[in-house]
Amino acid sequence: MVVMNRITKAKTKRGKRALEVKEPKAIENVKSAVFVRGVKCSQAVQDCMKDISALKKPDSIAYNQKNDIRPFEDFSKLEFYSKKLDASLFCFGSHNKKRPNNMILGRMYDNHMLDMIELGLENFMPLNAFKTGKIATGTKPCLVFEGEQFADTTNLEMQRLKNLLIDFFRGPEVDNVRLAGIEHTLQFTSHENRVFMRSYKVLLKKSGQRTPRIELEEIGPRIDWVLRRTHMASEDLFKTACKQVKNVHKEKKIKNISEDAFGSKLGRLHVPAQEISKIQTRKVRALKESREEKQEKLAEEKEAKRRQEVEAVFGSDDGGGSEPEDMDES
Repeated sequence: MVVMNRITKAKTKRGKRALEVKEPKAIENVKSAVFVRGVKCSQAVQDCMKDISALKKPDSIAYNQKNDIRPFEDFSKLEFYSKKLDASLFCFGSHNKKRPNNMILGRMYDNHMLDMIELGLENFMPLNAFKTGKIATGTKPCLVFEGEQFADTTNLEMQRLKNLLIDFFRGPEVDNVRLAGIEHTLQFTSHENRVFMRSYKVLLKKSGQRTPRIELEEIGPRIDWVLRRTHMASEDLFKTACKQVKNVHKEKKIKNISEDAFGSKLGRLHVPAQEISKIQTRKVRALKESREEKQEKLAEEKEAKRRQEVEAVFGSDDGGGSEPEDMDES
């Protein structure tokens, strides 16, 4: 017996809103990330995942319980978490003798595995080790990538890792950026098969000029990764995942509406010809005819009617009979 896929319908308004959030959109929501630990996970990896989750907040979900998952062998449980939590990014931490301090960063497409990269944690300094001021939660960072490996377009692994890190930390999309709003900078430097992550707070100092002097203060975390195994999506699948609706970021042009140099919206209306005689207007007492005006109008109508009757009987003055001829004098 074949079981058909049932379409679940929301029974409450809250359920309807939840389904609308999960629906496909032309402009995506901010991608959420789920953090999962394996059966064995070192304290360094747990602290590193905790700090990355803090940078990702409020779009991060952390699972502290142990999970018997081997992503490169079976990633069905990670796909289940992605569908359940509507999270397209994940970070998995584990530790064993063959691959100590192991971290896996990956992402989903349509709740199915797209690609994932395994990184080994070589050096780590947590957030609380830096006794400096921190940034507000949810601050959009400025991402900086340096190194020949990130610039080399033929290096597929580093290009996908760069793309994955941008997806992971980019935050919400914005149209305008003010200078004082740039408070956080994440720097990723590549060297051979290693990636170094540094986090800085942007300080705006007085310079005596209109443009302030900028200083960077490291606030953590400080992470050194080494590249290990990878699971890459095919070119066709990757292009499908990156496909966007045409002209999605352009404003829809509305007919007969324009905008002037000052930003004011101007509209043009086309009104058809109106028959004023048939328009029902409001009756106002001030415009009502008085009794004297009615009597004068009635007298004029009677006089015009009397003249018409006289003309009908005797004829008009111009069309009267001929004058009598004078008789000849004898």
